[in-house]
Amino acid sequence: MARAATTSDAFNAIAELQRRDILALLRAGEWPVTDLAQELGMSVPGASKHLRVLREVGLVRVRGVGKQRLYGLDARGLRPIHEWVGGFERFWTESFDRLDSYVQDLKRTRQED
Repeated sequence: MARAATTSDAFNAIAELQRRDILALLRAGEWPVTDLAQELGMSVPGASKHLRVLREVGLVRVRGVGKQRLYGLDARGLRPIHEWVGGFERFWTESFDRLDSYVQDLKRTRQED
């Protein structure tokens, strides 16, 4: 089965490490592409390509300020990912509850000895 294009959805878009790095930087606020590229050690055309993909799937927004374009995070695009990951919350909660019970049992056993 062929892999979907990277621009088809947020899951495919964030499969690329450099795009995740861009999103992490954009959490703090808007950045111009030149600053993003420099911070991440990539070329401006490379950063622009990643930003285009992120923008096409709704994870990044752009606004013009004079001659400069500022890119910012549009976290609404992360909703499908958040919902999917949230489905694993029960698994992690139960795992941590079991670990907590085990640790408490160990403490009680050591106190009794």
